[in-house]
Amino acid sequence: MLRVTAARSIGLTEAEYLALEAPGDGKHEFADGVVTAMAGATPVHNALCVRLSAALLGISAGRNCIVLSSDQRVHVPATRLYAYPDVSVACGERHYHRDRPPSLLNPVVLAEVTSETTEDHDRGRKFLHYQAIQSLREYLIVSHREQRIDHHRRLDSGQWLVTAYVEDSAMVEISSLGGAIRLGDIYAGLNLDEGEPRST
Repeated sequence: MLRVTAARSIGLTEAEYLALEAPGDGKHEFADGVVTAMAGATPVHNALCVRLSAALLGISAGRNCIVLSSDQRVHVPATRLYAYPDVSVACGERHYHRDRPPSLLNPVVLAEVTSETTEDHDRGRKFLHYQAIQSLREYLIVSHREQRIDHHRRLDSGQWLVTAYVEDSAMVEISSLGGAIRLGDIYAGLNLDEGEPRST
């Protein structure tokens, strides 16, 4: 999740949430009746998002796919989730929910870069919501704490297989895009403490 929690509103309806989002004055996620306003992220988080987007763009070239930033909202009708994944990839004919801003309905790859406030949610409840997206084939969780990508892949049986990658040379195979990204390229030269408050 790109942003950290700034404020929460509990008990809003889906219609009230969409009315809140329509003016475009800010971004909010909606899950289980709770609206969460989104605030800024750290430099490392932003760098990881950009590098991951670039890597996915590279391997999806020529496949009628688009790579979308965290400004693209995704909707899961089955669970009524509205979220702003850090990176989304959609291929072939794209489908959108008719609201403002439009919400992507059929991503094939979603990725979240963790943060101190979102990691548990990204790995837990949010992933359960994402699993209800029938088009979704792969889910990437990129750690802000250490050099690590957890790759979740939907098997033909419907089960999800998770593989953790930690080595520089590790190649994360994104089978739905027909390519792989090198873990070391995502983290190269990054100080994972950059921009964090210093103790005095």
